[in-house]
Amino acid sequence: MGKYFGTDGVRGVAGADLTCELAMKIGRGAAAVLTGSTGHRPRILIGKDTRQSGDMLEAALTAGLCSVGADVESLGVLPTPAVAYLVGKYNADAGIVISASHNPMEFNGIKIFAGTGYKLPDEVENQIEVYIDNDCAGIELKTGAEVGRVYRRDDGLQDYVDHLYESIHGDLTGLNVCIDCANGASAAVAQKLFPRLGAKCTFLGIAPDGENINKGVGSTHLENLEKAVVEGGFDCGIAFDGDADRCLGCDEKGQEMDGDKIIALLAMTMKEKGRLDGDTAVVTVMSNLGFIKYMESQGINTEKTAVGDRYVLENMRENGFAIGGEQSGHVILLHHATTGDGELTAGKLLKLLAESGKKMSELNGIYAQYPQVLVNVTANAAQKKAYKEDEVLAGFIENEQQKLMGMGRVLVRVSGTEPKIRVMVEGQDLDAIHRCADRIVDKINKRILGQ
Repeated sequence: MGKYFGTDGVRGVAGADLTCELAMKIGRGAAAVLTGSTGHRPRILIGKDTRQSGDMLEAALTAGLCSVGADVESLGVLPTPAVAYLVGKYNADAGIVISASHNPMEFNGIKIFAGTGYKLPDEVENQIEVYIDNDCAGIELKTGAEVGRVYRRDDGLQDYVDHLYESIHGDLTGLNVCIDCANGASAAVAQKLFPRLGAKCTFLGIAPDGENINKGVGSTHLENLEKAVVEGGFDCGIAFDGDADRCLGCDEKGQEMDGDKIIALLAMTMKEKGRLDGDTAVVTVMSNLGFIKYMESQGINTEKTAVGDRYVLENMRENGFAIGGEQSGHVILLHHATTGDGELTAGKLLKLLAESGKKMSELNGIYAQYPQVLVNVTANAAQKKAYKEDEVLAGFIENEQQKLMGMGRVLVRVSGTEPKIRVMVEGQDLDAIHRCADRIVDKINKRILGQ
């Protein structure tokens, strides 16, 4: 991670951390780095989620891009994976998404896709950061007819829906599904896509007002979906986050289906059809031990990376694997997409359900998860840095790992997208892992937060 770019772009409270001034610099720096050698007038796509600050940041970002001669094509509200797909379809030089994904509405972010549709590698983001830190010195500001123009594109929504429909290639007739769109970017797409695939759908979280994105809805608040599914007698529930790059679900009994479970089901289906390249799924160190053991029993290898879908994707591309993702619901299906795509994932999962002839609870029960405790400790940038450098704390955490005596594991990490230190303890004894997590959190509070 760099000074500005985290594991998923630049992110912070809009107007405080992520200011208009910073957005303009990002626009200028990105245009200079990504299009400096193209030899033509660059074209940049911009999409966004439904946050109130999106318009403000788009205006600043657009000003930065146009000031160095780039044309901007504004796509309006679209999911992050839609922008990644449309960059290639429209032969644009880059695509930029203004979104803070699953974060509360006061946050926003800027993530950038190259002309290939893939997120920028660390070294390219570092080049942009150099320009930001130097107030974009060395970048030629255009005048007259060389200043970039702004265009509005309204065909992106339908083009993306068509792409998903063709990629899913399934018949969902007979399924009765409750879908939570988090009052975010997935709403318009989902209402076109899933009925077209044949499913009977009831939608939640489809009335964005700029302030209610992820508020009590979506993949970070599954309790409302789970209740609706049970009370409404639905076959299952699907939930997206604010920018629809992740998908979680629940079965007809209201039991959660996390990213691990979805990856396991899709990987098994791909293996049966001879489409699981390398018989491998790429996941992160957060994946549940129950998932790992089940995959081994089915003859499927698991490659583990650091937390962050960018690291999963890097491994997939380097080694030629077709599926990967995170417990949090980012699932990458590389045969169809260049990034995590919640609605593509949901479509594939529902297709699997329709073709199986089983209840979703049967699919959800393919393996038992090990108990897992996750505690988030609020920490600012300085406190995160102090945690990383605290050798005494590192030794304490290692000692807690040893106390589990091989019957569990401890993972403590700094979040790349939020002001938090995440403490995860996993094991077969629920009481023991709760006590372990409490001791670690108490130690962090005392040494890092001074509490």
